[in-house]
Amino acid sequence: MAGRVGVVLLSMGEPDSLGEVRPYLRRLLADQDLVRLKHPALQPFFAWAVSGLHAARLRRSLAAMGGGSPLNRITGLQARSLEEALRGVGDFRVYAALRYCQPSAAEAVRRMQADQVDRAVALPMYPQFFRGSTGSSLNDLHRSLQEADVPVQDIRAWPEHEGYVAALAGQVERALASMPGGRAHLLFTAHGVPRSAVDSGDPYRADIERTVAAVCRRFPSLPHSLAFQSRTGRGLWLEPDAAAEAARLGREGTPSVLAVPVSFVSDCSETCYDVDIVLRQAALRAGIRTFLRAPALNDAPDFIAALKDLVLTAKAAYG
Repeated sequence: MAGRVGVVLLSMGEPDSLGEVRPYLRRLLADQDLVRLKHPALQPFFAWAVSGLHAARLRRSLAAMGGGSPLNRITGLQARSLEEALRGVGDFRVYAALRYCQPSAAEAVRRMQADQVDRAVALPMYPQFFRGSTGSSLNDLHRSLQEADVPVQDIRAWPEHEGYVAALAGQVERALASMPGGRAHLLFTAHGVPRSAVDSGDPYRADIERTVAAVCRRFPSLPHSLAFQSRTGRGLWLEPDAAAEAARLGREGTPSVLAVPVSFVSDCSETCYDVDIVLRQAALRAGIRTFLRAPALNDAPDFIAALKDLVLTAKAAYG
């Protein structure tokens, strides 16, 4: 395939300052791919009201992290690192598109048009498919592309991609070197989603379990479990809850736990606050003596190499 290829890294984004919290939540809660109301006409009012209720909680989380999330900055760094990695194997431009922050998908499309991109590859930074993250980001990009003459090849999910699994396992291996005796219970954590989504056919849990199984094949002697974190709102969510799982491990006398956030490839509030602070405190209260987290992949060279392979495979699919 000749011509310039635009690669769009899709991420939800997060507020990088406390002042951005409520506008961010309003955009998130207005997203009908993520929050489905029986009466869609009420969505704007719902987003305005509920964003006010949840803003204080998110501000407290971000304040404990230093005043903002690193996610937007890291996504931009990943885009630059991937563009550098693709240099020499084709004419590529890489753009970040954040679902609820800037730069948006519309901005990415404007930049692709200015750069005279001929074709695009959409690469969601969610290895496992979920309609409220992957689906929403892809829909947002496709809406922005309607007025542009740029065909796009979607990468919908990559839960067992060999390079991704190897990069994640490498982070686990390096973290284990800091654990007593080089051993720990591997507690894989994924963002919680309503159980109704999975019951209706969403592949999210199955994709998560595929990633966990692929990583654990590299650590056959270590015990492991999967739990779900960061739940919000009412209703039934995927189980077990991460704090409840930490309590169970503590009751069973587990001395060391290594948390492995498996649905987050970048540091964000779910890793830096929900795991590093909230889950760690729950684990220590439960009697677990050593609790560490495997570092996020961020712009690690082996992870960028995995993204490069995903892009080249998608490019080849164009024919």
